[in-house]
Amino acid sequence: MEIKVIIAAHKQYPMPDKDCYLPVQVGRALHPDVGYIPDNTGDNISEKNPYYCELTGLYWAWKNLPADVIGLVHYRRYIGKKNGIVGLIQRYRNPFGSILDGKDIERLMKKSDIILPKRRKYYIETLYSHYAHTHYAEHLDITREVLKQICPEYVTAFDRVMKRTSGHMFNMFIMKREKCNEYCDFLFPVLSELEKRIDVTKLSSFHARVFGRISELLLDVWIEINGESYVEAPLVNIEKTNWVKKGSAFLKAKFEKKKYEGSF
Repeated sequence: MEIKVIIAAHKQYPMPDKDCYLPVQVGRALHPDVGYIPDNTGDNISEKNPYYCELTGLYWAWKNLPADVIGLVHYRRYIGKKNGIVGLIQRYRNPFGSILDGKDIERLMKKSDIILPKRRKYYIETLYSHYAHTHYAEHLDITREVLKQICPEYVTAFDRVMKRTSGHMFNMFIMKREKCNEYCDFLFPVLSELEKRIDVTKLSSFHARVFGRISELLLDVWIEINGESYVEAPLVNIEKTNWVKKGSAFLKAKFEKKKYEGSF
């Protein structure tokens, strides 16, 4: 089984020394070479990176990588092995030592064709309300209209997912080739239609990443409507999260209607 999990990156950064991982420079069409495989060769949408984020890497992998298993992670975030105290100790000592390797992926693939990071829980927010407070609700409303017009069978699943208080975020997954093909066949036509209806020139550079963010929510919609089974594994953050800054921004978004203006 040939496994290729691309690591979406836009700058030089420490990378895991595991054969199954492939660092890919996303947005290479717009930026100088940083030494990784570029996403602007073959069939690609590299120039859309300011709006599609890591998805330009996914599109490149989908169209150009002849692997049996395709995955997408970030240079700062990976899918890991263990929860609990043992997992935390491993991550503290060596974050890359606690991420999935090829053998781990093959083992999990015996259980399911799809591996996802554990759900992110919002508790006091639905996925829709959290997006509405931190970004722009009308973009989700437009997404629903697009689904209604080009794949109406997905609308009821979209509505159910939007009412949930947790979801599989970050556009991270590992899938067998067939499932990856099916997901991308659904995802990219929807995003292409959204491009026609959302004017990114009126948005800040942060909020212009709209198609990458909406796709985070569409993954669970695709899983829901198709009844896909999956296994979950821990999310591993290579960098520490500033929870004070992040929590403060969340509260301001929820109660003071101040949109996010940067990543955490």
